[in-house]
Amino acid sequence: MKRTASQSSDTFDLIYERRRLERFNLEVPARIEILSGEQNPEVLEMNTKDVSAGGAYFRTKRALPEGTRVRIDIILPLDRLRKLKDACKGLIKVTGTVLRSEPTGMAVSFDEGYLITPFGERLS
Repeated sequence: MKRTASQSSDTFDLIYERRRLERFNLEVPARIEILSGEQNPEVLEMNTKDVSAGGAYFRTKRALPEGTRVRIDIILPLDRLRKLKDACKGLIKVTGTVLRSEPTGMAVSFDEGYLITPFGERLS
């Protein structure tokens, strides 16, 4: 990856490190809440295109601007996991920042803190 004059070394190092993480082609539903400080934050529903430990790419016709802070719920089907008998879905809750916006989607970098939990509610 070639560094441009406008990129800080911190930004370059973050992007380089994120690219080294293995990506998985995984299309699952997600809910993205824009962290704007408003009482009724906007919530978008879309699908992931791929996911890694450091972030995900979301398919959308309305990508958020770069730098937008978001809270993300990624819904994982658990139908094949027998150990979690009472759960029908898994949920990953994480916050992050939009790194790249494109006409077909956006890349979001995850923050380090996250929660992965099973839940038994069926989503509509």
